Amino acid sequence: MTFSPEHPWPASGRVLPPLLLLLTIFGPISMDLYLPALPALTAELGAATSTAQLTVTACLIGLALGQLIAGPMSDRFGRRPVLLVGVVAYVVTSLLCAASPTVESLVLARLVQGLAGGVGIVVAQAAGRDVYSGPTLLRFYGRLTVVGGLAAVVGPLVGGLLTAVTSWRGLFVVLAAVGTLLLLTTLALFPETLPVRRRTRGGFTQTSRDYRALLSDRVYVGAVLSQGLTYAALFAYLAGATFVLQGIYGMSPQGYALAFGLNSAGFMVFGHLGGRSAATWGPNRTLLTGTTIAAVGASGLLLAGLSPMPVGVVVVSLLVLASGAAFTSPPATTLALASYPQMAGTASSLLGMVRFGLGGIAAPLVGVAGAASILPLGVVTLTCLALAAGSYLALTSRARRALAPTTTPAVALAAQR
Repeated sequence: MTFSPEHPWPASGRVLPPLLLLLTIFGPISMDLYLPALPALTAELGAATSTAQLTVTACLIGLALGQLIAGPMSDRFGRRPVLLVGVVAYVVTSLLCAASPTVESLVLARLVQGLAGGVGIVVAQAAGRDVYSGPTLLRFYGRLTVVGGLAAVVGPLVGGLLTAVTSWRGLFVVLAAVGTLLLLTTLALFPETLPVRRRTRGGFTQTSRDYRALLSDRVYVGAVLSQGLTYAALFAYLAGATFVLQGIYGMSPQGYALAFGLNSAGFMVFGHLGGRSAATWGPNRTLLTGTTIAAVGASGLLLAGLSPMPVGVVVVSLLVLASGAAFTSPPATTLALASYPQMAGTASSLLGMVRFGLGGIAAPLVGVAGAASILPLGVVTLTCLALAAGSYLALTSRARRALAPTTTPAVALAAQR
């Protein structure tokens, strides 16, 4: 059964949008919920700081690869069966994380947990393509992006509060319980949104053809690279902030959670403003403005690494960094998807893979100097944001020079001031 804005939805259709938002959240929150307990985990398992941060990297890589695998599978076999398999795997691997006896086994379990979490993200994106079209589809993807990014900031806040009543192992049990509730909700309320007649039969050949088309579009590649590098800075900050605020500045897990509460508020406000500004200024200017804002926050972290600064300066810098990253999400998603409603699921999968994949590369770099220095965090975040701006400008400026009467919607959007 499929739905569209032109036809009335059945009862289950009314709950589908919020359910899709939940599916987008549960993957990223798996990465972030336990971050406040990362120092305790490191101590209990006797791991080095950089090794413990590989648990973040493994989850990010899993989230990236899971989307690439689940997207084509859901196009071929339907959204509902692929989603159910992913949620069951998520529950099982969350319990394995809780029972992990060594940091090595935890890293492996986190990789599989990330793979399962990526299923929820891509199925939510693909189901949105099934039930929406045109501008409504683009607005829906913008909401998914902002909500998914918000989960990355809210997760540590909730995790910090939970550390007052449970250990890091208990946090993974909580994730298993959340996955169980989501499984029951999916069984009861998630309809199959992709009818058999619309499912792909080309297999890997068709998927490869779609990816080649996307990668030949300079505007798409520029938007994806810019977002991937911006989120690399965001995930590096998420991986490193717990050691900076708790290890260097002596914050309690609850104080750390309050600092992230401030950041989550900034992320929400600026994510909303980014969507509104893209309609007024154009996505190109909005995207570059958000990258600049985030770079100002990263510069504050770099200064704190070069010279001792009060904790307030660091907290404000983290807030500015997170807010700028949120500001870039709606315009980047619009630029990436404007020309591809017919394969928005594949386009969204690649966008999500690059976001989480580059984040997985950047996250462990902030621990190269151990837990005693903030300097690597400043260097990594500022470098990522400089590369984000540079790659976007380089690719889109070439696309602008190539504008012609047959300009695609994505290129036209990129040309806006």
